[in-house]
Amino acid sequence: MSDAEPPDDEFEPVQVFGDETEMDLRPGSDDCYKCSTCDTNCPVAAVDDDFPGPKFQGPEQWRLKRKEDRDIDDSVMKCSNCMRCDGACPSNVPLSQMHNTARGEYVDEQMDTLSREYLRNRMLSNYRFFASLGSKVPRLANFVAGLGVTSWLGEEVLGISSEREMPEFATRTFREWWEERGGAGVSNPDKRIAYFHGCYSNYNTPEVGKAMVRVFEHFGYEVMVPKQRCSGTPMFANGMLDDARRAAETNVEEFVAAIGDGADVVASCTSCSMSLRQEYPELFDIHGIEDLSAHTYEAVEYLRIHEDLDGALDDADAAFPDLAYHAPCHARNQGLEGQAVEVADRIDGVEATDVGDSCSGISGTYGWKEENYDTSMKIGEEMFEHMEDADAETGMTECPTCAMQMEHGTGYDIRHTLELLEAAIVEE
Repeated sequence: MSDAEPPDDEFEPVQVFGDETEMDLRPGSDDCYKCSTCDTNCPVAAVDDDFPGPKFQGPEQWRLKRKEDRDIDDSVMKCSNCMRCDGACPSNVPLSQMHNTARGEYVDEQMDTLSREYLRNRMLSNYRFFASLGSKVPRLANFVAGLGVTSWLGEEVLGISSEREMPEFATRTFREWWEERGGAGVSNPDKRIAYFHGCYSNYNTPEVGKAMVRVFEHFGYEVMVPKQRCSGTPMFANGMLDDARRAAETNVEEFVAAIGDGADVVASCTSCSMSLRQEYPELFDIHGIEDLSAHTYEAVEYLRIHEDLDGALDDADAAFPDLAYHAPCHARNQGLEGQAVEVADRIDGVEATDVGDSCSGISGTYGWKEENYDTSMKIGEEMFEHMEDADAETGMTECPTCAMQMEHGTGYDIRHTLELLEAAIVEE
């Protein structure tokens, strides 16, 4: 999908209305000629011989389902939703859209809603709800989450891997900081952006949100922070399409209103921008959704398009360590994999090493599940090795869960590209 363009008009979205989902194949699915390119580019299939791969999960499974009364194969829940198959397919078959709808049907019609797996997946999908509670008493929540007994109970009762360390809640959320500073620091009706901060930058890493605001204000933008809910990415990955639609309805309404006020929508997380750009119009029929898709950008991408970012960095320097950069899968799917290293190379005293095109392995909630932990670490081995070989002790990425995996596998401190830009161009 090209920068800021809505999906091709020949693609018809799957209509999701309330609690009912009308499952259908969008045009293009029959273009699959079984070349297996998607399978050879699938990180899960590369390390898990039991996973049938995206070709089966997409075109082959749906062909069978159209002809016969067949259930969705439960292996669809092993798909990590990295969406690499979309970019790999030479025929532009809408693979990830079919995987999303298949997971939705599997959860709605076949999964036991009282099972441990369902309850665990529902919790992971709705991280925002639990983060909003934890952030009210962050020190207590962080203490309890760090206890060994909590990790043990999480694995035994819910199936969340005890090998993972729960992310800490910030003592002050991004939105609390935003309200305390009085909102926008720049008023400029001619240059406005609406910031989609997502859940993690709000509750866990508000420094990313602050960097986003300061960098854009440096370029003269009026930053708006509309009411918002989760982008829906973890819900898509777990087949919770009804939850995702409810979140999408709020996000579309709020951000389309901001677009009407002259703003473009900018996200600091590549999975959030991917969700608003591609998955929303593929899956939902909500008034204004195409407008939102067409006006959504990733933060650094937006600056490179609309500002002379290279010029701003020509004389910049930053007291920043050398970096091992990982491009998230959802950045690659938007054609953004090389931009962070190019930006870092413009800054005196900073060297960023691209650690290769492998998947980090965590894929949002995928690597948090007990049954997927070993697979996620096998997928991440190549990235870990490249990070260790790089002349750096600090990592950089735009995806919060990729950051978790990078830190988990190497022990490196992980930073966001916006933090690098803040250090380079924003005056103290």
